[in-house]
Amino acid sequence: MAIELAWLAASAAFGGVVTGILAGLFGIGGGAIIVPVLFEAFRLVGVPEAVRMQLCIGTSLGIIVPTAIRSYRAHQSRGLVLRDVMRRWALPSVVGVAAGAALAAIAPPDLFKAAFVLIACVIAAKLLVGRDDWVLGDELPGTIAMTSYGLVIGLCSSLMGISGGSLVTAVLTLYRIPIHEAVATAAGVGVPITIAGTVGYALAGLPHLSSLPPLSLGFVSLIGVLLIAPVSSWTAPVGARLAHRLPKRYLETAFGLYLLLVALRFLVNLVGSV
Repeated sequence: MAIELAWLAASAAFGGVVTGILAGLFGIGGGAIIVPVLFEAFRLVGVPEAVRMQLCIGTSLGIIVPTAIRSYRAHQSRGLVLRDVMRRWALPSVVGVAAGAALAAIAPPDLFKAAFVLIACVIAAKLLVGRDDWVLGDELPGTIAMTSYGLVIGLCSSLMGISGGSLVTAVLTLYRIPIHEAVATAAGVGVPITIAGTVGYALAGLPHLSSLPPLSLGFVSLIGVLLIAPVSSWTAPVGARLAHRLPKRYLETAFGLYLLLVALRFLVNLVGSV
């Protein structure tokens, strides 16, 4: 048990460092890194398969909260956050998160793995092979379309255990928003998404407490949050500073490759469970 706990602590520390840097670099909360790390860690300590993925996602959202806040503040200090977009997406994204959290109580684990693979591949394809003329418009759409985007971003974020940064960035760049402004705004949108997601998963997991490890608040592991959140929050500003020094194409390529690696990781796990 001591060795397993040591591996858990080491994995959490490493995941925290990477999570924080990615949060600042790409305007994401790092959930696509945290969830695979937690999935293996919880497997080692014997968390049942039926609730393991949900526990990973809920814990990931809880971990991301302070990281998202620090990343947002770091980007905000540079004046690149689009406040109007944040205002228009705040409420619909939270509604989408609530729907995803409700699904967590009844949906099978494979749903979340499939969501990772599908959405990550779509975004990666756009970033890696997309061109500047691949756009949906020269300016952001009206209220109905923006509300719909917010709902989808919130739902997908809740199913994947992410802050929604990758989705926000993809949508904004399709409307010719510069990548650095898109990343900065993504960091801001991630704040209400992660807070609402943490609360939602905590509530959704209450009926399953008998299957969850000690110190779990529903589908949120307090141990995981305490191990990873401080480290990731501390390293987020490092990634933010790096993001504003990189050329647009470097940032897009790195982001796309990162998403493909995440998709491959979950595809292997998904196929193995069939």
